[in-house]
Amino acid sequence: MPGFQRMTSPSGHWPDNVGIAALEIYFPSQYVDQTELETFDGASAGKYTIGLGQGKMGFCSDREDINSLCLTVVQNLMENNQIPFDAIGRLEVGTETIIDKSKSVKTVLMQLFEDSGNTDLEGIDTTNACYGGTAALFNALSWVESSAWDGRYALVVAGDIAVYATGNARPTGGAGAVAMLVGPHAPLVIERGLRSTHMQHVYDFYKPDMSSEYPRVDGKLSIQCYLGALDKCYERYIAKAEAALQKVGEAGRITVDSFDGMCFHSPFCKLVQKSLARLVLNDFLHDPSPDTSEGSRYASVEAFRDVKLKDTFFDKNVEKAFMTASKEVYQQKTHPSLRLANQVGNMYTPSLYGGLVSYIASVPLDELPNKRIALFSYGSGMASSLYSIRVVKDASPGSPLAKVRNSLNDLEARLESRRCVKPGVFADTMKLREDTHHLAKYTPQGSIEDLFPGTWYLTYVDEMQRRQYNRSSVSQQQAVDSQQIIQVIQPIDSS
Repeated sequence: MPGFQRMTSPSGHWPDNVGIAALEIYFPSQYVDQTELETFDGASAGKYTIGLGQGKMGFCSDREDINSLCLTVVQNLMENNQIPFDAIGRLEVGTETIIDKSKSVKTVLMQLFEDSGNTDLEGIDTTNACYGGTAALFNALSWVESSAWDGRYALVVAGDIAVYATGNARPTGGAGAVAMLVGPHAPLVIERGLRSTHMQHVYDFYKPDMSSEYPRVDGKLSIQCYLGALDKCYERYIAKAEAALQKVGEAGRITVDSFDGMCFHSPFCKLVQKSLARLVLNDFLHDPSPDTSEGSRYASVEAFRDVKLKDTFFDKNVEKAFMTASKEVYQQKTHPSLRLANQVGNMYTPSLYGGLVSYIASVPLDELPNKRIALFSYGSGMASSLYSIRVVKDASPGSPLAKVRNSLNDLEARLESRRCVKPGVFADTMKLREDTHHLAKYTPQGSIEDLFPGTWYLTYVDEMQRRQYNRSSVSQQQAVDSQQIIQVIQPIDSS
């Protein structure tokens, strides 16, 4: 990537190719196996692994909180990409993991910028369930494309610790954080004007008890809200995209075939598979003359031609038929995005962006150029959006796209290097968090040695509940890698 400069489009209105210039993901160094958790919980075999589609669930000890997760992912992004801290002009955090009703996570992250002297950073925390990361990203895009932009990058952080009380929802937990560098000349371009949103007042999932990390969940309602929001966003995205085509004199329908990849917020993987099937149902119902001939996608679903979307949320016959009809599309476009969701669990705000990381990491570099990726973001309460990313054409060695793709080469090795923890230890860890997460004068008990190298962790909560952090040692290989990879991004010459 070249040194960062003020750039505008030929029309002089906005910078070119605004989008995601770099990506970093962090997840805990320990996990519980979902098959073992089924046995421990006395659940039927396959309830978590097949019914939910989950393989492993990452979790944090009391050594990690939302501040430490975000400190880790931001420091890793900056070091791995050799980004000067004064090259950031906006920093915004999306999270629903609230440990302070006043002090934001963003202000905690400011300690990373102290040595650079950079205190001129706009942005703050954004909260609405799992949607906050997307809202933060949209805010960053708006800043870069606005008259307020000063030529520097925006940095978006999405992080959460998803924990549930003992019961049916516990296996849908997880934890992690994603950091995204946003600016022009990006290899992952957010398509301008192709964005749809649906928001509504509903109590499907919420956290009214400030003394507990656990949410109140209406599971059935939440699934209905998720799928209903997907219907609305897809319909509105199609309308905008088809209108854009008409403006340039082109005709054509927007369907799932218009995208190379389709990423979804993933509370659990099976819901994502159902969501892709839901979009195929939408396509079928909106197609004036669908091909139902033998061997076609719709060959076995002609009987559902007259169903109404609003009547199908829990219709098992419709669900089964369209999951079968969409199986090939799912395997090609969506299944590659679920690697982290299956292996780490529901990370809340980073969930969708873990899907993006997984998808990019799954595609060989020479096959990435010009791909279009749809992303559906959902946060209970509720807020949802559907938008798309276009991958740039240039995948040559040293190109911005090559650097982003190569930065994810260690993803599988990181997943495989984690420590498997027995379900009983996991349950004890959850109980410890439950009992201590709001205590003052508290020293965490979790092991520091088990953390990944370079991980920020909580050292102490003092009598005024001020939190203190330290960073575990950076491995020698990590230090070498940070000097070898990716890109040196220079701050703007503002003279």
